[in-house]
Formats: sequence, C-alpha cells, structure tokens
Amino acid sequence: MNILKNYINGVWVESVSSETIEVTNPATQEVLAKVPFGEATKTDVAAATKAASDAYNQWRNVPVMKRVQVLYKLKSLVETNIDELAEIITIESGKTRAESIGEIQRAIENIEVACGTPMLMAGDFIEDIASGIDEMMIRQPVGVAACITPFNFPSMIVFWFLPYAIATGNAFIVKPSEKVPLTMMKIFEFIDQLDLPKGLLSLVHGGKDSVDAILEHPEIKAISFVGSTPVARYIYSKGTANGKRVQAQGGAKNPVLILPDADVEMSAKIIADSVYGCAGQRCLAASTIITVGDEKGEIKEAIYESVTSRTTGFGLDQGVHMGPVITAESKTRIERLIAQGVSEGANLLLDGRNPSISGYDNGNFLAPTILENVALDKELIKTEIFGPVMSLISMKTIEDAIKFVNSGKYGNMACLFTSSGASARKFRNEANAGNIGINIGVAAPMAQFPFSGWKDSFFGDLHGQGKHAIEFFTQTKVVIERWPKKWSRKF
Repeated sequence: MNILKNYINGVWVESVSSETIEVTNPATQEVLAKVPFGEATKTDVAAATKAASDAYNQWRNVPVMKRVQVLYKLKSLVETNIDELAEIITIESGKTRAESIGEIQRAIENIEVACGTPMLMAGDFIEDIASGIDEMMIRQPVGVAACITPFNFPSMIVFWFLPYAIATGNAFIVKPSEKVPLTMMKIFEFIDQLDLPKGLLSLVHGGKDSVDAILEHPEIKAISFVGSTPVARYIYSKGTANGKRVQAQGGAKNPVLILPDADVEMSAKIIADSVYGCAGQRCLAASTIITVGDEKGEIKEAIYESVTSRTTGFGLDQGVHMGPVITAESKTRIERLIAQGVSEGANLLLDGRNPSISGYDNGNFLAPTILENVALDKELIKTEIFGPVMSLISMKTIEDAIKFVNSGKYGNMACLFTSSGASARKFRNEANAGNIGINIGVAAPMAQFPFSGWKDSFFGDLHGQGKHAIEFFTQTKVVIERWPKKWSRKF
C-alpha cells in the first residue's frame, strides 16, 4: 500500500514517522493510500520550516511583479488538469463530480485575484506631511506561514491562503486533512513544476501532532485554519499564545428564512441545493429553515417535493445529486442526532437513514432527511450536524425569526428569501452573521471578498481571500523621512 510522502525543500521525501492511518473512499471503503501520522511527524514539520525559512530570505526580495508570474502558470496547470483533480476529489471526499469541478473553479478564482497583488499590496505615500518631511506606509511579508485545512474542500480552501501568501513574499507550509490528502498531493505535483526557491512551498502530512508542531514552532509566524469550532478555538488560543497571527474559521448552524412573498418554487429548489449539496458537509450549508407566516404550508410542500427528487449515490455516477458523508463515524453521529430529534418530539417528515445504494453497500450513505417542528431549545437546533439534515420550523413574523437567528452561538451565514426590498434591507442590517444571502442559498463570497464569519464561527480579525488575505500575510511599516536641501547633490 502506497505511503504518502511529504514535499519538503523541493523534493518528495518519506516521513520519519513509521505510524500511518488509512485514507479510504467514503463510497466504497476502498483503501486509497496510507498517510503518515503520530508524534514523529513533528520532525517533518521542523524540516519543512527550516527549508521554508531559508527560501523566504531569498523570495522576500523578489519583486512582487515577478512573484505573481508563478501564479499564472499554476492557474494554467490547475485548469488543464481540472478533470483529473475533480475525480480525485470525488473519490476521496465523496462529492459529486459537478461539486468537485465547482470547488476547483473557486480555487482558480483565488489564484486570479492573487495575481493582482501588486495593486492590492500597494502602500500609501504623503509628500510634505510636514515641511520637508515625507511619510509612507509599506507592506512587507510576515515570514513563514502555514495552513491547516479540513476534509470537505480538499482543493479550494488551501487557495484561500496559498496564492496570497507567496505573492506577498512569504514561504508557506500546507498541512492537509489526513482524510483527504490525495488532492493536495496532485496539486503539489503542479507546484513542483513552478520556478520557485526550494522549500518555499511545503506539504506535510499528519494529525494533531503535526498541527501542534506548527502551533509551537517559533519560525512559523502566521497560521490559517478552517474546521470545527472546538478545534478553531484551540488553534487560535494556542497559536496566539505563541505570538502568531491566526485566522481560524469554525463551525456553523446556518438559518434560512422564507417569507410569504418569496418565489416558492425557486426558493425551494435553491434551499434544497443549499442543505444537501456536498451532503451537507460545508460551512455554508443551510441547516435550519424557517418558514415565516406559511399558514397553508405551501412552502413546506414545495421544499419536500424538491428534496425527494434528489438522487443519492457515488459521485462519479451519472444522475447523482449527493454523495456519502466522509466517514462511518460521521454517519453514526448524524444518525444519532436524527434519532435524538425524533425522541425529543420532532416529526420525521423524510427519513434518509440507511438508504439502499445499489453496488455501494459499504458506503457512508445518508439520503436527504427533513425533521419538522423541532423544539428551539433542543440539541438538533443548536448543534452543527454537518450532514444532509434539514430542520424545518415556522415563525409568525420576520422580527421573531431575526431574534432567533441572533440568539445562536454561530454567525457564519444567514439567508432570506423574499420579494420585498424593505424586508431584505431589514434582514441584512439586523442579522448577526458574516455572510448574508438574499434569495441566495449559499452566500459564498467571491474571491475578491473576505470569507467572513462572526461569533463562534470565526476567531481572529482578518479572514481568508481577497484584501483580507493580503493584509493577513503582510505587516505594515511606516517610514517618515526628511531630506534637507543642503544634503541634496546638484547635477
């Protein structure tokens, strides 16, 4: 069985760790590879950091216009190989092929935006801030940075950070999820073709031990993370305690409101895509659907019809809308939450447990599930399920619904479906979430904008993507200078 190598100092090298864990296809349980694991991976992180520090001292002095040239070639390599990448993502993460293609397109968009770093990184200059004195602010790289990424978007999330980090002059270390390392292995094959100093970009495998090594190493100055809230809080607190910059995206429990004046058919289809896309395993998946003033139940009926038309199966097969969840443990956890919701009084409108998927009896499959009339004080309403489960509740007024939205501990996304401009304006102004959607089911910011998050959905100040990423990977320096006329040479 293939044991994955690290990419350190410009070459593929075996981990010093003899301990491994298996990477499996969630649709079949086929073992795809083995990935290094355990305490010894800390040594791998140290080696990558040493190489990164050496490369940084060379790279930081390369003009920014030249630094971004490598991103154009990386973009071309990703685009040329998009079908192969999509197949790898689908096989190791469970997405459908279409979802994998969409994810890669989002990664490409971030490379494109990072190509604008010469403009995004520009400082400020004021001549004669006082008599004969000029003042300017310039941006310089922070040094060696690292990202720790989750299983649900094996390619996209790395690119919230990597292109901006190297375009601004930093070295960068990637620690992918041990559940889905194969996508990043392929991307680093592309990176190996770039004209970069050896060690500038490194790939290091592992679990918590390698994460702790990143958090503790004094030469790593900035850390980017996406994952669950408990881990995000741990990484933020430990990283900042060690003097590092940290941006840590956490979990979510995303509410969606549907007003009586919404386009019912359109809203139902978009909401079904939001809840069940990527099997609900994304931080912007809709989770709690709130019908406002739907006394006749028209919205509920339209949602049910839209959901039941979806097909669950292996993501490379034709006609499949939703694949499996990532692990058997995840499936068991989601089934437990469904059962708990029913035991606490929720009505199981659609039960997606134990679906029959021909040819994939061992897969981690759950079909779309809908629970209605879930009590607002129960775990199902408060907990991030991270699976294909919709909680359907009703409220009388938009004021009641916004109050409910703002009472939650998460603040990643909140959406509203309406034809009323006044209602939309009220919602976007009052809803406490970092990403707001109006007649949008997944309010995922384009690469020009930060991937925002409030409350327990984000720890830090600057988010991934766009201008925020430029600011995160640079530090400002203010220069005040005087050049008296008597010092000027005359030519």
